[in-house]
Amino acid sequence: MSAQNLTLLTDLYELTMMQGYFETQENETVIFDMFFRENPNKSGYSIMAGLDQVIEYIKNLNFSYEDVDYLRGLGIFSEDFLHYLSGFHFSGDIYAIPEGTVIFPREPLIKVVAPIMEAQLVETAILTIINHQCLIATKAARVVHAAKGDGVMEFGLRRAQGPDAGLYGARAAIIGGCVGTSNVLAGEMFNVPVLGTHAHSWIMSFKDEYTAFKEYARLYPDACTLLVDTYDTLKSGVPNAIRVFREMRDAGIHPKSYGIRLDSGDLAYLSKKARKMLDEAGFTDAVIAASNDLDEFLINDLKIQGAAITSWGVGTNLITSKDCPSFGGVYKLAAIQNEKGEFVPKIKISENVEKITNPGNKTIYRIYDKETGKMRADLICFVDEKYNTDEDLLLFDPNATWKKTRLAGGTYTMKEILKPVFIRGECKYNSPSVQEIAEFCRQEKDTLWDETKRLFNPHKVYVDLSQKLYDTKTELLNSVNI
Repeated sequence: MSAQNLTLLTDLYELTMMQGYFETQENETVIFDMFFRENPNKSGYSIMAGLDQVIEYIKNLNFSYEDVDYLRGLGIFSEDFLHYLSGFHFSGDIYAIPEGTVIFPREPLIKVVAPIMEAQLVETAILTIINHQCLIATKAARVVHAAKGDGVMEFGLRRAQGPDAGLYGARAAIIGGCVGTSNVLAGEMFNVPVLGTHAHSWIMSFKDEYTAFKEYARLYPDACTLLVDTYDTLKSGVPNAIRVFREMRDAGIHPKSYGIRLDSGDLAYLSKKARKMLDEAGFTDAVIAASNDLDEFLINDLKIQGAAITSWGVGTNLITSKDCPSFGGVYKLAAIQNEKGEFVPKIKISENVEKITNPGNKTIYRIYDKETGKMRADLICFVDEKYNTDEDLLLFDPNATWKKTRLAGGTYTMKEILKPVFIRGECKYNSPSVQEIAEFCRQEKDTLWDETKRLFNPHKVYVDLSQKLYDTKTELLNSVNI
């Protein structure tokens, strides 16, 4: 995440617009919101991830001599503008929803309050970082939910779209709920568990399967999971694994964890047969792990079929979010500061209703049922709006205003979820460790109703607008000259 690597990690038009602002107008302070319009994978919720990498990007944002020379060589930037870039640093404010938080469409995940040239420059990097990690964290959360308490291991590095996607995808997968990753560099960088067994090539390199298992058990007696499908799972693999487990037991070796891994075939049938064989041999605590193009839907089906699998290795479909490979986050102007220091709301209008933005300087309150602690709704409002939870709160669907819910005073709680990250260019936020974020995410998911977490046709959590924000939005829409 070096400055030299990422300062130019931007679209060219960000820089050409910066030069346009530099040449034609004052560098006025503006507000941009980064948000998304639809949950990926037809999910009922998403997971926030990637903020720590955004923080590192902002901290190291400066143009090196080499960067400026490269831009000069493009022949489209003036010397005055290049001189400005050579002394660039971020001086604005950034507010964000903390990593691991459950998030929903249309609410600002990141709010940038900064001079317009600075706010414009950071758009692309913020989007690529947040879009990727939110996507993978959300996919991981769905896979973990389908596993119903079994451990899920992230095994996707070799199928990721490049080293960065594999590295930060592994980070996001841990946040989403995976218990470990096969990615050793991710283990070192983020201090998360690394897990793995062995490949078919290990078996094939020995004279026979039994010898391969025996040597692996000798090398790794405390964590001995044997891949049993190289030749014939039930006639060869499982019997040879049982033979090795017996020899370990007879030698007084008691592994902290041991078992078998299935990587092909009918996983439901094979796991049930293998479970019976292991139990009859006295190895009732042996783990049966499975891999082989798993995703949340296949895991859910295998659970329904009574598969005797208690550990899942998920690779390609997780690290690429194969069925929905894009998060769809956008970055839109929401307000411009006037001469009096007031933020004047701005709105983007579109023939596509879902693309019309929410204007102004906003924050988000999360509303919980006081008795159960479960989430009721999110409320987007202006930053100067205050609420008293002892009073009734009327919520309405901004797209269908006749749909209303009145929460009686004293029956709900509210929490502001946008937090200050940078103030006047100085970082005010200490990022938790990845494991701490993962635990926070687990607690966050517990605030969702089960109906919202289901894989198919989940119940929608409403993101509502305050009356004041709704009225301002309506006024701006009605003021447009056709």
